[in-house]
Amino acid sequence: MLAACDESASADAPQSAPPDVGIVTVKAESFALTRELPGRVAPTRVADVRPRVSGIVVQRLFEQGSDVKAGEALYQIDPKPFEVELQASEAALERAKAALELAQQQVNRSSAMVKAQAIATAQHEIAVATVAQNKAEVAAREADVARARLNLDYATIRAPISGRIGAARATEGALVVQNDTVNLATIQQLDTIYADFTQSVAELNRLRRAFESGDLERPAPDAVKVRLVLDDGTTYAHAGKLLFSEARVDASSGQVTLRGEFANPNRELLPGMYVRVLLDQGVDSDAITVPEQAVQRNGGGGSEVFVVKDDNRAALQPVRLGAAQDGRWLVVEGLKPGDRVVIDGFQKFAAGDSVKPRSVTQSAEVERPRIVGSR
Repeated sequence: MLAACDESASADAPQSAPPDVGIVTVKAESFALTRELPGRVAPTRVADVRPRVSGIVVQRLFEQGSDVKAGEALYQIDPKPFEVELQASEAALERAKAALELAQQQVNRSSAMVKAQAIATAQHEIAVATVAQNKAEVAAREADVARARLNLDYATIRAPISGRIGAARATEGALVVQNDTVNLATIQQLDTIYADFTQSVAELNRLRRAFESGDLERPAPDAVKVRLVLDDGTTYAHAGKLLFSEARVDASSGQVTLRGEFANPNRELLPGMYVRVLLDQGVDSDAITVPEQAVQRNGGGGSEVFVVKDDNRAALQPVRLGAAQDGRWLVVEGLKPGDRVVIDGFQKFAAGDSVKPRSVTQSAEVERPRIVGSR
């Protein structure tokens, strides 16, 4: 009788309800493959300020670390020796012009005397040759004047480009030498900036094969974006453009150098800064993705997800993953459109249990940090 009572009580006890779990229904969608690569910031133009004439520096005309314009005066070399040289060259030019004028007058007189047969033809020919020689002398003296004026102008050392100038390496009283290998300052153009980054040639070859096989579509040239992530994890406000991919592989590292160009209006990017570069490399038009939190790791290191079958029972499904970015994994194999994948409530059930699926919108998914890689 006691056993019968126990069986009756057990039969009348209410069964527990299936646990509530969040799911997403996967679908094929366009997925832009973005690669994160290490890079360094470089200036678009660099110019070393060097003296073009020798002399003593009498004045420094710029503030160190300031922005300068092309043609702006930076140093003043003592101009007095060059002024004296210019005056001497101009005097020599005037003397040559006077000699030419005298020779020309002589030719005019000898020409009339030759016609009257008052002098020999040879004398007239000598006078004509003297005029030609004096013309050449005038041209030579004019060149000397131009050279002297140029040296006087070079006594004022000017900025070859616009940009930010660094430390001054010469002070007043210093002797500078023409074509010296030691520069007086360095100017770097920073209003636009380069980011040089590298990518392995093996990865580039994989991308090329994916394009050729049709697994990936090439992004339109005007749609290729290059973005920067700064050392504090923030994304740089201005997107850049890809300039080139170097047609040479570094023999020591197996890397190919790429370069992006970025606007730098607030001078946030400085040469030498370490950055991470986000480069759009291809588009999978019918990709299947799942949130990162949906992926489980098994004891063998493989990847798997829980899927809810038609009978609302949970089952483990092995998957092969591709790249991960913006909190989502690209699923290469193992899922198809329409599969219901569990993304939360894992502690409430085990494989084979009945569950109560609850759809979760993508906007409600947990946001994850950007990770780019493959499994």
